[in-house]
Amino acid sequence: MLMRSLKDRVKQRIGQMSLRDKVGQMLLCGFHGTEPEGEIEKLLGDYPIGGIVYFARNVVSPEQVERLSGGLQNIAQARGNVPLWIAIDQEGGMVARITEGIALMPGQMAIAAAGSVQDAYEAAHISGMELRSMGINMNFAPVLDVNNNANNPVIGVRSFGESAEKVADFGAASIAGFQNAGIAATAKHFPGHGDTDTDSHLDLPVITHDRTRVNQVELAPFRAAIAEGVDAMMSAHIYFPALEPERLPVTLSHSVLTGLLRKELGYEGMILTDCMEMKAIATHYGTVDAAVMAVEAGADMVLISHTAQLQVEAFEALMNAVKSGRISERRIDESVRRLLTYKMKRGLMNVEMGLESDTAVEISVSMSGKFGVDDVHATPAVVHDSMNANQPFAEPFQRNSPLHQEVAQRISEKSITLIRDAQHMLPLKQERTLVITVAAEVTSIADEQLDGGVTLGAALSAQGLEVVDMRVAADEVALSSARLLQAAEAVDIEQIVVGTYNAGSPSGDPQCRLIGWLLQLGKPLAVIALRSPYDLQKLPDVHTYIAAYESRPLAMSSAAKAMMGQILFKGQLPVTIE
Repeated sequence: MLMRSLKDRVKQRIGQMSLRDKVGQMLLCGFHGTEPEGEIEKLLGDYPIGGIVYFARNVVSPEQVERLSGGLQNIAQARGNVPLWIAIDQEGGMVARITEGIALMPGQMAIAAAGSVQDAYEAAHISGMELRSMGINMNFAPVLDVNNNANNPVIGVRSFGESAEKVADFGAASIAGFQNAGIAATAKHFPGHGDTDTDSHLDLPVITHDRTRVNQVELAPFRAAIAEGVDAMMSAHIYFPALEPERLPVTLSHSVLTGLLRKELGYEGMILTDCMEMKAIATHYGTVDAAVMAVEAGADMVLISHTAQLQVEAFEALMNAVKSGRISERRIDESVRRLLTYKMKRGLMNVEMGLESDTAVEISVSMSGKFGVDDVHATPAVVHDSMNANQPFAEPFQRNSPLHQEVAQRISEKSITLIRDAQHMLPLKQERTLVITVAAEVTSIADEQLDGGVTLGAALSAQGLEVVDMRVAADEVALSSARLLQAAEAVDIEQIVVGTYNAGSPSGDPQCRLIGWLLQLGKPLAVIALRSPYDLQKLPDVHTYIAAYESRPLAMSSAAKAMMGQILFKGQLPVTIE
């Protein structure tokens, strides 16, 4: 009876909307700035946009984000528009837009290395609650790509690993964690971005596997996500010849979005595009024209992350496509019905629809998947309340609480992986140690921005080791090698530790050469991968090798503790090193 009533309410609400209102719901836009003013105020004032996405450029602090979210919703409400999706890429680890003032969780490969599906749930649930406290109601996570290509330039440690089964299990747990915290989870990048050596931010990747292989590997985690009841799926800007007869990326493919995802896999949730300004789309099809093609293919929301003019032009192009008969209004209604249903599911429309605060909870529970609240150590009252994304917490909520930090630390410490220690260098001896940290750098637009100021040397020093701490930018390793070698040759340096950063990538050759020269000194040498564990494939002569999966301060601290023997190495490598 409840669901019938809500379906009727959605139908009634759509009946009150103009074509302009409905088309606006299908756009999700990014903007520049940290206040609800200027460019974004004008966009929301002039166009009934369905949602906003935050980037690091929009973030100063959690408190500022909370105020920003409230301000944006107030603008939409004042214009009589439907409440906004407020989305973010907060995957954890190396891809996170908010990093200070919160309990930043380890990334997906680190969580997989730690080995517990329960950890995946807890990390997502805590992240979800903290996001919700800032007025964010949608997260572009988890990543369900199976990373079985060591040369993948954009996924890597963002994945749970190379096992389709493990990615499916950890992904389903993450979805449950986010959604039990009141956040719409987004499984990405359908139908899989793991086995490519091209970054779709830069060009159009092609995955040539046959349909049998795609069914067995790439699609397995997405089937699990559908079974879990994931609110949204994000399409990949990738061409799969086995799935699409024309040379079209998935985002623009009716065969994939409607034929495979909707009809064959039976997915009834929201389909979002990845950003339409990525070069895989913008260069080959044009952002604005592709927005119309994506809706024709079956997308419910079109993501345009950066440029206001393109957002406006895409809105007008969709309006014209309906007016000209290219897209039927019935097709628009189909997406809007779905979008409003899920906004209601997450409690965004309670005030507007005259619903009680617990109505959204009942909807959420009725639409949830198999990984339920009974499977985890969560307080039912907290989970019950957290389903309603627009209601305040029943009790005072503390972001970045000691409990949340404890969970992040526990997972991080379990993730550190000793791959080999052939000469028994570990734990490190209490000797003067040269520690070289290759600083984190943005290797894909997905990273957006990274702080490379933290060093492994500082982390080891905090554990009581006497260190000579040297930091070098990845693109300056070649120019700095002579200086670094000179430091390593010093008589008082007894052992050497090097933290690599994507040394296995084409641009990482200077790091590999430096390590080769350091090995020739004959001093004990340990290498720790501060992002991609695949670095080891380029360093076969290194006797002591550790994977930390990320270079965030917490990971550095956990790695230092393990190297000093303060904690055990417990991590298990989620990918194969050849």
